[in-house]
Amino acid sequence: MRFFHHAKYNFIAVERWAWSITGAIILPGIVLLAARGLNYSVEFTGGTLIQVATEKPVDFGPIRSALEQSGMDAPELQAFGTTGTEFTIRARVGETGKSVDANNTQLTLAAAGKGLDQSIGVGHYKIEHTYAIGPKVGAELRSQALWLIFLSFFVVLLYLAIRFEWRFGVAAVLATAHDIVATIAFISIVHMEVSLVVVAAVLSMVGYSLNDTIIIFDRVRENMHKFKRHDLYHVLNLSINETLPRSVLTHGTVLATLLSLAIFGGEVIRPFSLVMFFGVFTGTFSSIFIASPILMYIENRWPGQDVKGARSVGLPQQA
Repeated sequence: MRFFHHAKYNFIAVERWAWSITGAIILPGIVLLAARGLNYSVEFTGGTLIQVATEKPVDFGPIRSALEQSGMDAPELQAFGTTGTEFTIRARVGETGKSVDANNTQLTLAAAGKGLDQSIGVGHYKIEHTYAIGPKVGAELRSQALWLIFLSFFVVLLYLAIRFEWRFGVAAVLATAHDIVATIAFISIVHMEVSLVVVAAVLSMVGYSLNDTIIIFDRVRENMHKFKRHDLYHVLNLSINETLPRSVLTHGTVLATLLSLAIFGGEVIRPFSLVMFFGVFTGTFSSIFIASPILMYIENRWPGQDVKGARSVGLPQQA
């Protein structure tokens, strides 16, 4: 069974609509990002994370109120697991008001214990693990995450320049940069907490988006050799339509899996699933509607010397 077996859609013709759609996502996200910044987790800001297990499922409302009364300002509670009896408490560095010093793990534990005794009851819970992360470590993690993304860009650009040519590499990297900006805008709009799990989702999305773009560009290269009398406009449309069945089936399966994880996977895996879901969607979108027009623009400004018949860039007589 094959979907879109004889697809003949003119994807390049709707380039302006595609940029309008992506602009409607990116611009509000950038505005919110500038206004309130990213909501970094304790891994990046530094602080204390306390893992608690209870005898039965509990309501976070009374627990949060009790923790605030014990001296913690705006504590973050997050459930995990499938039983509903485990959750984490996060205390960040730099909290204002009446919060305890999150750099001091003992003070944080004392405040947490006082609040848990009051809300859950003495002997009805157990503190299983405690993690303390200094602000310097959090800053280093942020820096390493950014360097990792830039390094992935450089390696991909080098790989594509060797396998194809530099024009394809630049187009693929710019399209992937679009995906990262759009994903960060999405994270900013929903005000999702940026943890190491979210960073892993962004990096996974980068690989997924690049893979899809490379598949389309590989077909473009084949068709440029095969149809030397066709201009690049027709070659790009033909290549996208030929890879469309693969894209629909593969991406549809991945999106369905990620949606299931987001709904049924629990609090711990939900941020990863949501970011990956949006990333796969925008990665598919950019591979079709962003990467190809960028390649056309680059080829128009700096045309290649090989396969000259396919280098005539411009709108065809009959789209």
